[in-house]
Amino acid sequence: MQDLSPRPGDLEPVETASVDELRALQLERLRWSLRHAYDNVPHYRAAFEAAQVHPDDLTGLEDLARFPFTTKAHLRENYPFGMFAVPREQVARVHASSGTTGKPTVVGYTRDDLAAWAGVVARSIRAAGGRAGHVLHNAYGYGLFTGGLGAHAGAELLGCTVVPVSGGMTERQVQLITDFRPDVIMVTPSYMLAIIDEMERQGVDPRSTSLQVGIFGAEPWTNDMRREMEQRLDMHAVDIYGLSEVMGPGVASECVETKDGLHVWEDHFYPEVIDPVTGQVLPDGEEGELVFTSLTKQAMPVVRYRTRDLTRLLPGTARTMRRIEKITGRTDDMIILRGVNLFPTQVEELVLGLPPLSPHFQCRLEREGHLDTLTVVVERRESAGRDAAQAAGAELQRLVKASIGVSVDVEVVEPDAVERSVGKMRRVVDRRPVR
Repeated sequence: MQDLSPRPGDLEPVETASVDELRALQLERLRWSLRHAYDNVPHYRAAFEAAQVHPDDLTGLEDLARFPFTTKAHLRENYPFGMFAVPREQVARVHASSGTTGKPTVVGYTRDDLAAWAGVVARSIRAAGGRAGHVLHNAYGYGLFTGGLGAHAGAELLGCTVVPVSGGMTERQVQLITDFRPDVIMVTPSYMLAIIDEMERQGVDPRSTSLQVGIFGAEPWTNDMRREMEQRLDMHAVDIYGLSEVMGPGVASECVETKDGLHVWEDHFYPEVIDPVTGQVLPDGEEGELVFTSLTKQAMPVVRYRTRDLTRLLPGTARTMRRIEKITGRTDDMIILRGVNLFPTQVEELVLGLPPLSPHFQCRLEREGHLDTLTVVVERRESAGRDAAQAAGAELQRLVKASIGVSVDVEVVEPDAVERSVGKMRRVVDRRPVR
């Protein structure tokens, strides 16, 4: 793989500012953001008063722990525009979630917000190895989902030639990668696997493509998945993180020269990690739930937004700003099976260690009588014989019991039997009856 480390002068000064300079900037911006939310969003004024705190109470960064959390439920309760801090006429764009589990969560951006968002995405693409002049194949979905347009604007700002493919039409994705010879692809990791599979079906060697960097986000994925991608594609596989409620893609990014966790762009987003049960702020290095407070957002500031993502805060390496470890799972996709906590990423690590099995799998929850059961449905690789795949399935069943401590069933199915997604992969299918 090509060395894509940045050249001297590539980075913005804030990326290598001292920790003291960064903390001073954060405190100044945090004071502004809390005051902006309190003065202009009725929800925040009421929440602060109920918690008996006021923006003026923030004299140091540690004082943020006194302020109340924001959750997705609060956004839904204020649907559609109740969380906006500027008049609707000043909102240049809105995005929204799909609303599959309730009302959509709506987010808004002023023109300055859109410029800041493009800036952090451009910074993220550069950190991942993208450069001005690169052709960037953008297979994130466009529309109300923030991925497509967020990646697009950042790539254009960086100076890339953007191919706005969006998701779907997998055969065409392969054709355009072959014909347009992009340097960079931005896509969910699960859909990248589907594209690789389609390349192989068409007789295209994935290692022969022009791709140098894959920037993968929107769903948790493991370092084992990184090794699989890099081996099959001969390119750098780099993680990007974001969520609509905080901004969209570009909240944090891995650096291609280290690939050791995602640097949070702390000049725009202040991170905390909390105990998901007690809400207590945890020291850097301890695993818990990631929480963000926006520092520069005008249209829709967020104060201590609970992401439900599980990770740790670590010191900076390639940049001054702190890193988050790759997301290990979410508190809302954790499976509790007979008293044992299990995350799909744990299953993924085991699946990828068994060559006859493909990375395409789902965890299907059902209930037999009063007992919950879990079946891991996993495809065999096309190159693997059925007997070898069945033996690997039995080994997977043994490994889950040995390493996670719970018994599951494993069903090995034929290639293409597990549903594909052009967006976020649905790893957990819950078929249990609603009580």
